[in-house]
Amino acid sequence: MPKSADISLPDPSRWKALVFIAVAQLMVVLDATIVNIALPTAQQDLGISDANRQWVITAYALAFGGLLLFGGRIADLWGRKRTFVVGLLGFAAASALGGAATSEAMLLGSRALQGAFGALLAPAALSLLAVMFTDAKERAKAFGIYGAIAGGGGAVGLILGGFLTEYLNWRWTFFVNIPFAIVAAVGAYFVIREPAGSRNRSSLDIPGVVLSTLGLVALVYGFTRAESAGWSDSLTVGMFIGSAVLLAAFVLTEAKVKSPLLPLRVLTERNRGGVYLSLGLAIIAMFGLFLFLTFYLQVVKGYSPVTTGFAFLPMIVGMIVGSTQIGARLMTRVAPRLLMGPGFVVAAIGMLLLTQLEIGTSYAGLILPAQLLLGLGMGTAFMPAMSLATHGVNPEDAGVASAMVNTSQQVGGAIGTALLNTIAASATTSYVASHAAGAGNPKLLEMQAMVHGFSSAIWWAVGILAVAAAIAFTLINTGRPGAGSAVSGSGSGEGVEDEVKIPVVAH
Repeated sequence: MPKSADISLPDPSRWKALVFIAVAQLMVVLDATIVNIALPTAQQDLGISDANRQWVITAYALAFGGLLLFGGRIADLWGRKRTFVVGLLGFAAASALGGAATSEAMLLGSRALQGAFGALLAPAALSLLAVMFTDAKERAKAFGIYGAIAGGGGAVGLILGGFLTEYLNWRWTFFVNIPFAIVAAVGAYFVIREPAGSRNRSSLDIPGVVLSTLGLVALVYGFTRAESAGWSDSLTVGMFIGSAVLLAAFVLTEAKVKSPLLPLRVLTERNRGGVYLSLGLAIIAMFGLFLFLTFYLQVVKGYSPVTTGFAFLPMIVGMIVGSTQIGARLMTRVAPRLLMGPGFVVAAIGMLLLTQLEIGTSYAGLILPAQLLLGLGMGTAFMPAMSLATHGVNPEDAGVASAMVNTSQQVGGAIGTALLNTIAASATTSYVASHAAGAGNPKLLEMQAMVHGFSSAIWWAVGILAVAAAIAFTLINTGRPGAGSAVSGSGSGEGVEDEVKIPVVAH
């Protein structure tokens, strides 16, 4: 096909391609939570110590979060389709290794490999959507589906993890990835046609790769360690200082080198910057909540793993409705900030309901409506956020711009789990100390303290979502997609110019 046809005409196979991209994205998002429910069984089976069990989660998060920018740049350089297929096949191989693990080291190594191949796969998937869907209405539908999966996949992972752990065994939380990956890889190989002329063939910025990877790994590890060792631990503090120095050096390097790993123009355009920041904050709130509700339902309410998984269904339904029915339908009619801002506000209201958690709280009376509001709000906000991630970028920067969304999600997830869990633990300890004297039933006091800790941390999550909404309202100022010149109200000459030059990635 001639190059001009690639640029001007939509790909006839784009909807088939979306199916395989969605399957791949679901697999990556599932994997972030599916192992959580299986972890106690795997720990016992392989003899992993309590001190080391967190590494089953952390090894994945470190490799994924640390290598995402590198993965996005590889997609731009090597070709998104090729990177996507290689990422899928590597993820399948790493999953097979994890499912067959006979030792702690083998399991942790497989998790790190999953994270590394996920860092190739995730930005390639999002940037393929960015360059394949050029019509505003079609783009809205495509990103609606993608946003629903990105938002709801974590909760689906809890359901699937519960089923596989309870009725098969923990190894199937790894093996289940293999058919997902193979179907998506074969389908992508035959269906996806990447538009010509959209690669970035500049030489690879090795100093940028090293500095960004080490800086992000130090940041994620610092928050993860804070959860277990405390914020004043010398290694925790050292990791945060090291991360700040490395990331500052990374920014200085990117401003000077000829072919930067992350061109600073990707970050400095206010709409993209607003998306990365607000989405990262929203994920901080969401991941903390997954953790608290899982513990609340299993420990306080006594739900089984499968029942706990199903208890998250209202959130999934809310996210799907918010993404595909509200976000996708309104995206071509209103400015993105008028979906993202109110979406985060609705999610904050749902979170606010959960601050009322008590031992005897009714699931139907409080938890279910709160989850519906959370899902609706997040789904509505996620969809335009995913689309805006590549707002006004040149096609050759689409991979690294997409990687920034995934980076904000991964880093946000690690920060959210550590930050909110530490706040909850501190509030729980204070409650026990102040109520121990008059406590007649130690077990009841323990439960009351745990729930008090959860509700205290959830108040922080409400505040974080409110800040995300404020950022969306103030920083994101692009007009509604398809509104001609209104779209280019990006607040910078670069956004306006790019929107005119490359309709392929405009809204």
